[in-house]
Amino acid sequence: QVQFVESGGGLVQPGGSLRLSCAASGTIFGFTVMGWYRQAPGKQRELVATIGSDGLTICADSVKGRFTISRDNAKNIVYLQMNSLKPDDTAVYFCNIVSSRMDYWGQGTQVTVSS
Repeated sequence: QVQFVESGGGLVQPGGSLRLSCAASGTIFGFTVMGWYRQAPGKQRELVATIGSDGLTICADSVKGRFTISRDNAKNIVYLQMNSLKPDDTAVYFCNIVSSRMDYWGQGTQVTVSS
């Protein structure tokens, strides 16, 4: 089992910044991919960004140049720095960790971009 502690969500004005963090704990070993997904009301969950244990990242086109994903491998923490936020970024953001042996999701944290 894997447990998550997610933090950093909240309300921000357009153009503002937030930093999400997600600490995973439990039985975690080997190569993993940690990432962030989001789901807006009435829409399907979509990928925001992922990062592997090797540092390789994947980022959605809609957030490229604005969001940066990073991780602390030793502590199994993944971060999402979100800059130049737009109202369209409003969603529940979910942390995910996946390997050949597991696929776990955090409970989600709300990000609201509004003036």
